[in-house]
Amino acid sequence: MEILIAATKACQHRPMLEEELQQAKLPYKVMYFEEHPELVNKYQSKHSPLLIVDEKVEFIGMPGPEKINELKGRNPDISQVRAPKRDEHHMIPKSIDEGLVEVDITWGSVQPVQAAPEVQTIGEIEVYHHLEQGLPVIDTRKPGTTGGVTIPGSKSIPYDELTERKDELDKDHPNIFFCNGPQCPQSPTAINNLLKAGFPAGKMLYYRGGMHDWITLGMPLKKT
Repeated sequence: MEILIAATKACQHRPMLEEELQQAKLPYKVMYFEEHPELVNKYQSKHSPLLIVDEKVEFIGMPGPEKINELKGRNPDISQVRAPKRDEHHMIPKSIDEGLVEVDITWGSVQPVQAAPEVQTIGEIEVYHHLEQGLPVIDTRKPGTTGGVTIPGSKSIPYDELTERKDELDKDHPNIFFCNGPQCPQSPTAINNLLKAGFPAGKMLYYRGGMHDWITLGMPLKKT
């Protein structure tokens, strides 16, 4: 969602509108009629300020809190309010000392709690007991994104190969799928691709915490 404030430089309401959008954590930009006279023709108005969303005038003048709340509800991508991405990032926590890890909070996009409505999301305890029973846990990460470690007992099938290799999955027991954690789309993508290919939802479980939570909780690792 792109939010634009079109206003005159002398507009007294423009700073207040900016403050409202900042408090709502809504990204926006400002363009002045004096510098962009084409805005008058495009939006058929020189009233100041204009609140423009996705190139449509949503409000003329100073909007009330109801309008701001509506815009918040239409802006589900919380990645826009996260810390800026670093030029160099690491997808999994790095060990810096015994019992201490360094976490990069800036990469990826935050994933929903559920990968798909029909697929249950689970945590570390369920993964651990699953492994204890010798049941399948699938590492869906592509080789270049593993950081050289995985969950002991898991099997590597990259997410973009899973549909073609679905015959390798257990059809009698649930398969747990994981990737690099809550901001990694690889296992959600794998699950949804398998659903489209006809693999039963009841035979899939989503470990959303992935390597991020597994490592930060001090769980055992295996080198890949």
